[in-house]
Amino acid sequence: MRSKLAWLAALLATSILSAQTVRYDLLIAGGKIVDGTGGSWYYGDVGIRGDTIVAIGKLDRAAASRVLDAQALVVAPGFIDPHTHARRGIFDDPYAKNYIWQGVTTLMEGPDGSSPLPIREFLDKVAAAHPAPNFGAFAGQGTIREQVMGLVNRPATAAEIDKMRQITRQAMLDGAFGLSTGLFYVPGNYTPTEEVIELAKVAGSMGGMHTSHMRDETSHVLDSVRETIRIGEDGGLPTQITHHKIIGSENWGLSKETLRLVEEARRRGVDATIDAYPYTASSTGTAALIPQWAQEGGQKALVERLDAPQQRARIKAIVIENLKTARGGGDPANVVMANCAFDPKLAGKNLSEITRERGREVNFENAAETLFEIQHAGGCQAVYHAISEEDVERILRYPFTMIGSDGEVPHFGQGAPHPRSYGTFARVLGRYVRERQTLSLEDAVHRMSGLTAARLKLFDRGLLRPGMKADIVIFDPTIVADTATFEKPHQYAIGFRDVLVNGKAVIAEGKLTMERPGQVLYGPARQP
Repeated sequence: MRSKLAWLAALLATSILSAQTVRYDLLIAGGKIVDGTGGSWYYGDVGIRGDTIVAIGKLDRAAASRVLDAQALVVAPGFIDPHTHARRGIFDDPYAKNYIWQGVTTLMEGPDGSSPLPIREFLDKVAAAHPAPNFGAFAGQGTIREQVMGLVNRPATAAEIDKMRQITRQAMLDGAFGLSTGLFYVPGNYTPTEEVIELAKVAGSMGGMHTSHMRDETSHVLDSVRETIRIGEDGGLPTQITHHKIIGSENWGLSKETLRLVEEARRRGVDATIDAYPYTASSTGTAALIPQWAQEGGQKALVERLDAPQQRARIKAIVIENLKTARGGGDPANVVMANCAFDPKLAGKNLSEITRERGREVNFENAAETLFEIQHAGGCQAVYHAISEEDVERILRYPFTMIGSDGEVPHFGQGAPHPRSYGTFARVLGRYVRERQTLSLEDAVHRMSGLTAARLKLFDRGLLRPGMKADIVIFDPTIVADTATFEKPHQYAIGFRDVLVNGKAVIAEGKLTMERPGQVLYGPARQP
């Protein structure tokens, strides 16, 4: 009997010892740790248990169930994209492979004043889809206004503003991270600044932030920056210029002044920041070339105006000016169709080519006529080549600029979308860190992770620290690169060997695992 009891005691002791020894489910060993703070890299190991980082330092390999050897590789926090249109495609491809392959582990939706409503219903649908990356959302001011007022070009009444406040409040309770505005787009463009501030006050009082596609990114960009700052200052909340850029060659260099305005605002206590993508082309609908007043009432009303000779002439004059000095970049060839629902064959063709194919001489007047035909048929998503490299780099270097793609989850192989959806984060690491040395590796990672997490109040992500969620990327800094081009955009980034979301590998040893461990993330005022 005693021998049996001794045997059982020995077995129990061995089990306890084994449990104590295996301290980590996963150990990432020997990597070059870039922790997301912007501080200097160091060599070390990362121990993970479940979905959480539990230790960092020189750790015992024998204490882990599984070991990833990260020697000669960078270990960094998973990247957080503060500006995506990922609802375009996330339900068709919940793996979001274009983002996962560039190390993005968290996507934020609802930018530019456009979002699903109610937020709670949309986020429940995302949760049911079990995406690979984490997912959060903003509430769109334009969507809120349209729900209350439609697409009318007038100030809201006091009663309408009160309804919009109520919707904003509910969106925050549903888990929105704040209020987004798209004051360039209809109906946001019809909104007086004071009206936006009233909604910003609601979001700010509930811990939210404001992010804005500004009213103008061309000749009136300085006024637009001032307005974005004022919304934050008078609304009492953090405010962010999203996808900041300077459009049109006549305006190139104005980033010196826009950054000065942001810096002056910060010095007087306004919490103003920026996000940007590393490309010299933007992308939005072809309606961007048409004056906003002509879009009041939606597509049907726009077509009626285009069919009325006097109004058509007014609109045409503005379109020609936009082709010459703004998004057209001085040449209709700079406007390239990305996706056209009514005619997929137009994807990849520029406005000059389409004009020529329709039997017209290529000039600004005829390009405007071609644009009217495209818009008459429903319009297209387009890419606009009208940004300077100097402004891109200057904006990227500003200390309070984070990285955001403004991308979507595209249908692989369909259309000719902007390559930012496939390459933004890898392009920063390859082109602007390794090749051009615009940013240091530590600074670039900070702008993709720690800075963004702090901005969004994601206090358990964005850094490699014990207690933080195990969203982690492991990449080779010598080869990481974007491969997507404007001519061939459907190409995944390279250089990422392993990507973890909430402690689970979505890329392991350079191969997709098809795991979908992403979680819906909620803003600061969310009530379950």
